[in-house]
Amino acid sequence: MTNAELLVDAFGRISGTVREAVNGLTTSQLAERLDRDANSVAWLLWHLSRVEDDHVAGAFGVPQVWAEYGKRFELPFPESDIGYGHSSAQVAQVTASADLLTGYQDAVHEQTVRLV
Repeated sequence: MTNAELLVDAFGRISGTVREAVNGLTTSQLAERLDRDANSVAWLLWHLSRVEDDHVAGAFGVPQVWAEYGKRFELPFPESDIGYGHSSAQVAQVTASADLLTGYQDAVHEQTVRLV
């Protein structure tokens, strides 16, 4: 297995796990937090996708997929925000449907595979 094949396999597992995590959940359920300082599933999947998008695009010197998807999420964060250091209040602002979360992850994954 080549390095590229290993990376494609690893990133493919992330993409598959995102789909499993949102399967059958409503937007409200995705935004639910077990306590006021916990991260929601929506925030975790948004953050996971943002980090992959930011880091892979940066490594290859290409635009992030977020430039195309960001407006759809309607978040009050700067375009460069990937979630590191978010407060509890900021975590609560990330709400998204399963389709939006998986659509963004799919687009990020597609770019990652193409670049790797």
